[in-house]
Amino acid sequence: MDNLLIPSLVDKFIKYLESQGKSSFTIIAYKKDLEQFVGYLTSKEINDIREVKKDDISSFINKLITDGYTKKSASRKLNSIRTFFRYLKNEGILEQNPSLDVSHPKYAQALPRIFSKLEYRALRDYAKEDPRTYALVETLLQTGMKIGELANLRIEDIKEKTIYIRPYGKSPSREVPINKALKRALDEYLKVRPNGKTNHLFITRTGNQLLIRNIRQIIDRCFKEVGIENATVNDLRNTFIAHQLQNGASIEYIAQLVGHKRLSSTERFLTLVKEETKRKEALGEL
Repeated sequence: MDNLLIPSLVDKFIKYLESQGKSSFTIIAYKKDLEQFVGYLTSKEINDIREVKKDDISSFINKLITDGYTKKSASRKLNSIRTFFRYLKNEGILEQNPSLDVSHPKYAQALPRIFSKLEYRALRDYAKEDPRTYALVETLLQTGMKIGELANLRIEDIKEKTIYIRPYGKSPSREVPINKALKRALDEYLKVRPNGKTNHLFITRTGNQLLIRNIRQIIDRCFKEVGIENATVNDLRNTFIAHQLQNGASIEYIAQLVGHKRLSSTERFLTLVKEETKRKEALGEL
């Protein structure tokens, strides 16, 4: 039966993702992963979806690692395969999902990057030269919000004592407190903020919304100027969480601040942060 041929089912799954409004980036990633899996199955002369067994999926994942893929990449591809089979089961095309019995390759999760006091101060000192840059850096450092949440802020979201963070991706809406350092930085920026074509808080010199890529470029330039290497914008969020932990904040409170839906996400993250904090203390970097 044609409707059980694997390539046509992958096409059907991709159309389903499109109908669900998934981003083009997500759809392309799934398509590439599944086309690679289909190529492997074809080489083993497996064309009917009912013929795919747990061992076929396991051997595909093992081959990826043998071929030089990282365990993290192989694990992500297994997630794609699992989502595909879950869709087939939900559609009644298959009765069982053979991918559920395949274990993820174990890989060491990289510790989050946490800035030392020296890096933290250098970054803030350099950012002070420009009110907008300073407000960007302080908002990230003092609230732990994501770069997408930052780009999405509107002027009316800035209250007297809190910032309202709009829903973004999987993160829920929430309010986070504004401390003195952040209030000072935002006040200085708002004094010089040009009249915008949008009510977004952070805008370009010509009044348009400052996009995620623009913010990333600004922060990356800050890193470069102060000599902070191998850092990303998300490390400002990591640093915020680490400082909250060091100051004795509860896991529940931190999860609420940074928008983690599951407490386990924060707990796992904080375990890593704690290990990194101990390491830096031992080296005298904190």
